[in-house]
Amino acid sequence: MVTSSVGPGVSAAILAGGRARRLGGADKASLIVGDARIIDRQLAALRTVTDDIRIVAGDASRYAGLAVRVIPDAVADAGPLGGLYTALLDAAADRVIVLACDLPFVTAALLERLAAEIRTGEPVDAIVPRSARGLEPLCAIYRKGCASVVRTRIDRGDLQIVGLFGELRIRELGPDMLAPYDDGSLFENVNTPHDYARATGRVELNEKPSEDRITE
Repeated sequence: MVTSSVGPGVSAAILAGGRARRLGGADKASLIVGDARIIDRQLAALRTVTDDIRIVAGDASRYAGLAVRVIPDAVADAGPLGGLYTALLDAAADRVIVLACDLPFVTAALLERLAAEIRTGEPVDAIVPRSARGLEPLCAIYRKGCASVVRTRIDRGDLQIVGLFGELRIRELGPDMLAPYDDGSLFENVNTPHDYARATGRVELNEKPSEDRITE
């Protein structure tokens, strides 16, 4: 049961359909960070905001036992933009949180902020964080009505997801607004073996007893 104060009308999707070529084809969502898979960490955060969650992926067997629907891409080979389109089509609510499956440190507090920021009646199509590396389109919230714009871009083969923002009314959450939620790891993703080692190392360091860190 969701106990969030953001109110009803929020859906969510984890995009897990990538091929992870730089990780040798590994299932990034199932990598262990700390004592849980990345996808388990993300689901725990999302469930503070909504019960309407789906995973967009081609292989449902990878996520058996999660009690979450797994749906295939509505349009094959359209990359993250296709995953976004599928998420928007399938969502039950007007506001849809979309997460890439390789972000192990996304927090419930940030997701609640995203859901609260895109208010009923506001003339905004999406709320998108802007981190030090730029816009974060796969840790953002969109209105379901964006699906038609996304589909038009897919049909013309324009699959760069950031390019979508030239056709939507977006509002950014800049670094100052993100600061209360970010210890420097919020948007770290796991795309390479080096990224994975860094993520696991961060958790191990944070979990060390303070006296061990002092004496090292």
